[in-house]
Amino acid sequence: MNSIYFDPPMDDNDRREAIYGGQLLVYSPTPSSLALVEFARTMLHNAFGNLSPETAQYNMPVKEYAALLAELKPKFIHHPNCKELIRGLLRDLRCNLEKTYFDVPRMRSSTSDDYLTSGIAYAFHPHRDTWYSAPQCQINFWMPIYAIQPNNAMAFHPHYWNHAVRNGSRDYNYDEWNRTSRHSAAQQINTDTRKQPKPEEPMELDPQIRVIQPPGSVLMFSAAQMHSSVPNNSGKTRFSIDFRTVHLDDAVALRGAPNIDSKCTGTSMGDYLRGTDFAHIPAELVSLYDTPPHTAEAAVPSQA
Repeated sequence: MNSIYFDPPMDDNDRREAIYGGQLLVYSPTPSSLALVEFARTMLHNAFGNLSPETAQYNMPVKEYAALLAELKPKFIHHPNCKELIRGLLRDLRCNLEKTYFDVPRMRSSTSDDYLTSGIAYAFHPHRDTWYSAPQCQINFWMPIYAIQPNNAMAFHPHYWNHAVRNGSRDYNYDEWNRTSRHSAAQQINTDTRKQPKPEEPMELDPQIRVIQPPGSVLMFSAAQMHSSVPNNSGKTRFSIDFRTVHLDDAVALRGAPNIDSKCTGTSMGDYLRGTDFAHIPAELVSLYDTPPHTAEAAVPSQA
């Protein structure tokens, strides 16, 4: 059964085990998380000028809006301040920086009333991150930049924690996605034509969990959680930050959440950076997870 823990007094080992068991953990804002949110707000306000980022969609043509995000989001992702602030946040949350590896943070946006739901502002269908070649030991960190409400939040679908869904992950390979699809996001304006893993059967999305948390607070959950973007009809664009971590010991031991239905190939393990010095995760560990694409002759089981 999925539960929500607020500021649980767990050490990092117990916390990871709880997350691998399907629990959702929420932590109050920390000095570094607030600094990261403030940095994101500064970039947003600089980009949108005299328009409020939360309502700018009502004053801009959609193509101009998409072009702005296409320039803004990579600047945020690759800004050196972000890595430093993520390291500080992990330290605030008592992670072992020698063994905790993280990927660069993404700025996400969810516009209201179907203004822009594809490409650079993709509205995610129900999915597990493990369908996208994430390892079973991946832990997701998510925080809102501005205040959120139930009708522009993110939804979790706890029924599917231990129920498989027929899905298209068997056709997804991380390296292939990076070569052919990732960089075309800004061109996907009206519809998103990129092939992504999706459910291939009807789903029961209720009951669902929507965590309404203040800006800068941190929601931690397993990459194996089934979750989706709530259809936004709030009148405001939701902006959020997310990044992911893996713990070296868990990755080596192939420890993590159970693999219920993921059949993707390749791996995102090469993206992770060590908390101390930003060194990449060891190549031999990446190779352990890097399964080759499926062929017509044989289906290769995924480590992800």
